[in-house]
Amino acid sequence: MNHELGLQVLSQIMSWNDDEARQEFRWLTFMSQYKYDDYSDYLAGVRFLECLATWLQQFDGADRQVAYQYLKTNLIYNSTAELHRLVEKLYPEHIQPDIVQAVSEKLNIPRYKVWATTDAASEFDWQLRKALFLGLSDGARIDVLRRANAGIISNEQIVASTQIDTAKWRSLVKDLRQDLEQIKPGTGESAKFAKIYLIDDFTASGTSLIRKNQDGTAFKGKLERFHHSIESAKADLQAEYGEILEENWELVVHHYICTENAKTVIHTRYQEALDSGVRWFHNVRFSFSLILPAEVALDTTSGHPFVEICRKYYDNSIENKHSAECGDKDMTFGYCKCALPLILEHNTPNNSLPLFWAETSGQNGQHAMRPLFRRRQRHVELVE
Repeated sequence: MNHELGLQVLSQIMSWNDDEARQEFRWLTFMSQYKYDDYSDYLAGVRFLECLATWLQQFDGADRQVAYQYLKTNLIYNSTAELHRLVEKLYPEHIQPDIVQAVSEKLNIPRYKVWATTDAASEFDWQLRKALFLGLSDGARIDVLRRANAGIISNEQIVASTQIDTAKWRSLVKDLRQDLEQIKPGTGESAKFAKIYLIDDFTASGTSLIRKNQDGTAFKGKLERFHHSIESAKADLQAEYGEILEENWELVVHHYICTENAKTVIHTRYQEALDSGVRWFHNVRFSFSLILPAEVALDTTSGHPFVEICRKYYDNSIENKHSAECGDKDMTFGYCKCALPLILEHNTPNNSLPLFWAETSGQNGQHAMRPLFRRRQRHVELVE
């Protein structure tokens, strides 16, 4: 469908008069070309305008107006360029200040004097090289991080995954000690990592990072899995390299984007884990590039007309064992009822309102949901 035809179809679906059509066409043309057509699941000839027409037709006449207005005024779309900016800002806004602070404390000098002398500058390079950067998921955009910091951060200290085999750990430690020996001769033989950054793109509920198991007897999630991975690496390399981490090494868990709720939940759950006796890591810090305020979510108790539309056009076939990880498998307002009008250019989070991303066949009298930004499911339910 060409652009002009797509706009004509939308005008008929929405019953716009000429003045309304002209106004809406300007907005639709700009937003589709500037942002929405960039969505990774769209195909040539089936981009935002075509998907919008299909999406709107699943609603009754009056509901179409409500759905369109909510989309127009509330949707948050993070484009590729915007996400890349957050990746590029990770070093100057988070990593560099961390290393400057470490140098300042070690040399007992003010932060602004870190580059004032050759010794202090050398200490900065030494401390930076002792940092390791790992991706918690493919959303971490490790490739972008590597390119954005070429010549600053070594390729040998950036890894796309946290699940690293012994051979890779051996290579990381070997390269660390060789590089530190060049920066400060005599320091490389027994050098250890001082900081590990775990990097991910987005969290809305905090459950993927840390949560309790189904019976509430233990904590699980990415932090727990990384703990097992790092302990295994330490044991495997002990005989050959000794300790690979400094005694007071720091773990920094960084998300490019998070919600205010996720920030609170992560800190609260980690404290609960500590209070229950969990001792995965002794020095952990959580940081975020962009924090979405609570107000961006759809208030499901507000009486907003879009709340009723979400309930009216919901198909519970999207519920599964994974959606129950939050304690309630109901997905009317997304995973953990986050109710976010949020789209990430590479995929739509399941914390977003399902009315934007779910696609169902409408069996057993349920509504056949039609996606505006189709979500690629990470977990697949096997059906006999």
